[in-house]
This record gives sequence, structure tokens and C-alpha cells, in this order.
Amino acid sequence: MTGGFLSFQALLDGGPRGLPHALERTLWHLGFVDVRIVDGAGDGGADLLAVRDREQWVFQCKWSANRPVDRQGIDDLERARTRYGADKAVLVTNTGLAKAAQERRAALEAIGIKISAWDGPTLVAIFERMPERVPARYQLRDYQLAAADAISADLKSHGRALLVLATGLGKTVIGGEVIRRYLTVDPTAQVLVVAHMKELVQQLERALWRHLDKSVSTQLVTGETKAPVHDGVLVGTVESVLGVVRAGWRPSLVMIDETHHVGDNGRFADLLDLCCDAHQFGVTATPWRGDKFDITSRFGRPSLRMGIAEGMAQGHLSAVDYRLFVDNLDWDMVRKASEYGYSIKELNRALFLPQRDEEIVEQFRQAWHATPDPRAIVFCQTIEHAERVATLLSLSDSTWRRASFLHSGLPRQRRQILLNEFRLGRIPIITCVDVFNEGVDVPDVNLIAFLRVTHSRRIFVQQLGRGLRLSPEKKALKVLDFVTDIRRVAATLDLKRSLEAAEAEHLRLRLPSGSRVEFNDETAGTLLDHWIQDAASLETAADEVRLQFPSAL
Repeated sequence: MTGGFLSFQALLDGGPRGLPHALERTLWHLGFVDVRIVDGAGDGGADLLAVRDREQWVFQCKWSANRPVDRQGIDDLERARTRYGADKAVLVTNTGLAKAAQERRAALEAIGIKISAWDGPTLVAIFERMPERVPARYQLRDYQLAAADAISADLKSHGRALLVLATGLGKTVIGGEVIRRYLTVDPTAQVLVVAHMKELVQQLERALWRHLDKSVSTQLVTGETKAPVHDGVLVGTVESVLGVVRAGWRPSLVMIDETHHVGDNGRFADLLDLCCDAHQFGVTATPWRGDKFDITSRFGRPSLRMGIAEGMAQGHLSAVDYRLFVDNLDWDMVRKASEYGYSIKELNRALFLPQRDEEIVEQFRQAWHATPDPRAIVFCQTIEHAERVATLLSLSDSTWRRASFLHSGLPRQRRQILLNEFRLGRIPIITCVDVFNEGVDVPDVNLIAFLRVTHSRRIFVQQLGRGLRLSPEKKALKVLDFVTDIRRVAATLDLKRSLEAAEAEHLRLRLPSGSRVEFNDETAGTLLDHWIQDAASLETAADEVRLQFPSAL
């Protein structure tokens, strides 16, 4: 079909939602980065924002069954250009421009305001000229190729495969490579990619575009989006995909992202059982589950495994300068702990004295000014806490005046705009709760602070991973952890031991990692380290577990 997913018929069938979606994929093929749909109430006339050569582009999409775009489309886009500070503005339509729109566009250009227009024929021409694949920004690394080889081999021999790879090492890249190879062997294969939430599914589809020829169609299925056909690659939330499979459709290959969400029963288990004849593989950075279900019983032993420490030591992840702040330790409590057994909940409440946000800000300020070109994420305890800290930061330093909060309570459109501005460096600091746990990729982050946050091992690894991605100007990720849970200390000390072991191994190969984990009070750190070595499985213990610490301390 001439024009592929940008053909007149494809855009007509896609309707008002289909045009921005098709444009989004087009922009990736044209070499844009950080492409975000911001369409919705209060969008200020913008439907998409995108960056190319460090320039901000704004796009307005106007879909119609048969009518050309009138002057209002040009006026809306001009307002959007001003609101978003865009360097370039483009009106995109599946039809054409009415005479009034053409005249308004010419009038604006006469006073130095250029509005470009991509109409139906232009879109077809763009499709025919654009590269078959999204321009590669990087080559797959040796371990990524090895992982793809191992998964492909396990799928062929066992029909199942599992990849366990630390955040930042390219799980989705490897998954996309496996799918590309599968479709190369059988171009007619039906591929299903599943995740647990809508935002992650949308990001997965975008990521897969980098691996697929422009002729391979992708379909998105969520609670809000239905696919008219199921050809090519179907990407969806587990609830929505279950409905499609129960209606009779069957894929030949299934990929489960964030595989730790798969349990012994539940929706993922139901889906995999229904697709039992398909090849199945899962990818995750955090294979641990609270219910102790072992995902290897479903997918088999990992085809390849690489953790944070090994990734750092081999130079695939950023070095980390990690500092735990334990100024708030109650030393009277330390002495009592030698005599009494406390539950973890009781211990945390008694051991860690409350910290004032204002005191934390001063520590953060020192780290900020010692970090070249700082870009920071601050993880907070609650939505209210994230908003309060963002306000406090914006009032505490002139360079932080645009510090903003980002959480699940904000409309999706607002979150996309904030992430776009954060990526461009227009917003210096983002405070959040859990928005960055899964699926958000901001490689330029080089400063992270944890303020009274979760003790969950899985969430800790996910949040830390947001800053571990390599970036050309990043020398190391600086982490400030204001500890309020003994289990968090356990997790961090476990990371420290892993780093030391990996570094010792690679020092023999002359490949030091350059990372460090240390306490701001080394005396307290040594004491806590002794405690934790004497408390078995402390890192994953429940609040009610009672701890007896040795009287020798």
C-alpha cells in the first residue's frame, strides 16, 4: 500500500486518534527524539512536542473525513508555538489547507513567523522517502547481542526464555531485537507484547518502532484504544489483550515486559495459559515478588542475567557516588537495641529521628553545586510530600525556581509536558513518588535524592536505575539517601558489597567501576553494617519481624 501507515486510507480509517499516532511514529523515523503526544483539554493548540538537534518542535494535527483545514488550525498552532517556546511549528492534516488557512499562513510568514504544513500528499511522500528503519542512535552492545542470541536459542529449543537485566542495560532493546529476528524469519507471524499498565504499553510500542521496518504495522490495545485489525505487532495491557485472546485471536510469539508482575495465577497467568502454544519470553530488572512466586517456573532459568554491580563494573552503567545520611540516628536507641528485641516497625520509629525538609535541602544544595550540569529527581514519600518539597526547592534557590512535581494525580498531558521540559533542561528538578519506577527513560539525570521513601527492594532498584543510564556528559550519578528504614540500609550495603566484589574482579582485568557507597558518618555506618550482617534476610523482612541485636555492640 503506497504511503503505508501514512496513506490516505490508513489515516482515514485511523480517525482523529490515528493521525497523531501515525505522526508520532513518523517523527521517530525522521530522527526526532523525545516525541510526546500532549493532545487534550488545555493543550494550548499542541498535539505533539518533539526535539531534533536540540530544537523544540510543536505539531498540530487536524483530521477530517473530507474537508480541508480552515484558518483556525493555523491560529491554534501559532498560539502553541508561543506557549511552548517552539523553534519550529508544523500543521499536519490528512486532507489539505483551505484558502483562508493558506492566506493566514502567508500573512504570518510575512512578519517572520513560519508555519509549515504537511498535508495528505506530503505525508505519503514523507513515508516513501523516510528510512526503512528508525535511524539507529547506537549499536547493540556485545552483551545485548549475546542476550538476544541466548533468548532466540532458548525460544527455539524450549519455547520459553527469560531475561533478567538491571535497569539501564537495555531490556526493551534486546526484546525488540528478538522480535525483529522472529519477524525476519516469518514476516507473517503475529507478535504480542504485554505489560501491566497503559503508560508502559505506549512506551513499549514507541520503543519497538526502532526495531521494525516501516512496513510492519503495530497496533495498540488499551482500555481507551481498540485495534481494528491485529496484524503485525499487537501491544497492549494484560486486561485488554485477554479480551482479544478470549475472542479467538492467537499470537505465535508473546513478550511480557516487567515479568515480575507474573504470578502463579491471575491475569498474566490466564493469558499465558491461553497462549500456551506460542513462544513466550519475559524481561525484567527485578525478578523478586512479594508472594515468593518464582517466575523461572513459568519462563525457565534466565537466558542471561546481569545486575547493577556487574553492569557498572563493565562500564555499561554510570558510576555511582552514593551517600547515606544517618545524622538522624538516635544513639540512645542504639544502646537499648543491645538489650531488647524490636520489630522492624518499632525499630524504625525509634531509631531514626524525624528529619526536617529544610535540613535536607541544604545537603541537596551542596550536591547540586558540586555536580556539572545537574539534572535531578527527588523521590518523596507521598503526593503531598512531593508537592511540598517542590515548592520548598523552588523558593530555596534561584536556579531551582522552575522545580516541579510529577505524580500519578496529574493529567497525562501535564506529565508529558513536564517530562519534555525536564528532558530539555528547562525544568531542573522533578519531585515525584513512583512515576519514574518503570518505563521512564531520562539518561541525563545525574543527581537523585531519596527522601523517606520505600524499603521495597524492587522499587529501590527501579528508582536507582533511573539515573544509571549512560549519557555523554555524565561522569557519575550522585545519590543522596536520607535513610528512615533499616531495610534500606541493608539494601544499600548489599549493593556496596556487590560493587566491591565486582570491582575487585574487574580490577584484575583493569576495568575498575569507579563507584562508591558510603555513609556521611562512617562510625554509624560501621555499626549498622555489623547489625545487618547479624540479622538474616533483613532487606526483605516484614514490619512485624522482631530483631535481636548482639549485646557485644
